[in-house]
Amino acid sequence: MEILIDIVLPVFGTVFIAYGAARLGWFPEAAVDSLSKFVFNFAIPPMLFHTMARQTLPDPIEWEFLISFFGAGYAVWLLGMLISLWWFRRDFAHASLAGMTGAFGNTVLLGIPLILTTFGDAGTLPVFLIIAFHSWQYFAVVTILVEGGRGQKGALLAIPVSIVRSLATNPILIGLIAGLAWNIFALPLPKPVSDIAQFMGRAALPCAVFAMGASLARYRLSGAIWEALVGSLLKLVLFPALTYLLATHVFSMDPLWRNVAVIVAALPVGVNVYLFADRYNAGTQAAATSMLLSTFLSFGTIAFVLHFLGVR
Repeated sequence: MEILIDIVLPVFGTVFIAYGAARLGWFPEAAVDSLSKFVFNFAIPPMLFHTMARQTLPDPIEWEFLISFFGAGYAVWLLGMLISLWWFRRDFAHASLAGMTGAFGNTVLLGIPLILTTFGDAGTLPVFLIIAFHSWQYFAVVTILVEGGRGQKGALLAIPVSIVRSLATNPILIGLIAGLAWNIFALPLPKPVSDIAQFMGRAALPCAVFAMGASLARYRLSGAIWEALVGSLLKLVLFPALTYLLATHVFSMDPLWRNVAVIVAALPVGVNVYLFADRYNAGTQAAATSMLLSTFLSFGTIAFVLHFLGVR
C-alpha cells in the first residue's frame, strides 16, 4: 500500500485522469500535441541540462548496467519475433514489430517521472544513460529488419544519415549532451541559467505524464488481442525479469542502478512501436492494442516490481 500510495498512484492516477479527460473531449487533440511538444522541446531538455551539469559522473561508464538492460531487451525482441513467425504465422516485417513491442518502452513520458518520483536525483544519471542509447538504437534495428526483409537497399543506405540527423535535432539528447559537456569541462553554471532551467524543469514531470495519458485516448483496442497480450507479457514480465537476472546474477552493480534498469524494463509499450507499425503497414492492430493493454496492466506490474525490489 505504501508503494501504491506514494509512488504508483500519483503517476498512474495522472495518466488515468488525462486519458479520461481526452476521451471525454475535455482536453482536445490539438492541446495534446501542444503539450507533448512543450514537454519534449522546452521542459525536459532544460531539466536534463541542469541535472546533468551538476551530476557526479561514473568513472568508468557503467557498461554492465547497459549490457544488462539492452541485452535483455534484444533477447526479448528475438523471442517476440520467433513467436510471431512460428506461432502467429506472421511475415518478417510484422514479426520485427512484434519483437520491438516486447523491448521498446515509454522511457520519456512515463519512465522519467516514475524514476524521479521513486529515487529523486539519485535516479537521474542511470535513467538518462538508458535514454541516451534507447530510441536511436531501437529505431535503427527495426528499420534494418523491416527494410532489409523487404529488400529495400536504398532505405538501408539512408539509415546512418537518418540516425545522425535524428540525434542532432533531438532536444532531449541535446539537453543531455550539453549538460554532460558542461559537467565534464567543469564550467560554472550562472544563477539565472540555473534558475530558469529549474523553473522549466518543475513542469516536466506532471506535464509529461499528463501528455502520455491524453495521447493514449487516440488509440483503441483494435483487435489482435492474443498477439497484444503476448507482447504485453514480454514487455511487462519477461523483459524486467531478464534484466534483473543479468544485473544481479551475471554482473555486479549498485542496487540503485540495478533497480532503475529493472523498472525501466518494466515500463509499458511506447507509442513509437505503433508509429513504426503504421509507417510500414505491419501489425498496426497488435501494436495499438499492446500499447493500451500494457499501459493499464503496468499499474499492477510496476507496483509488484517496486515491491519485489524492496523500493520504499
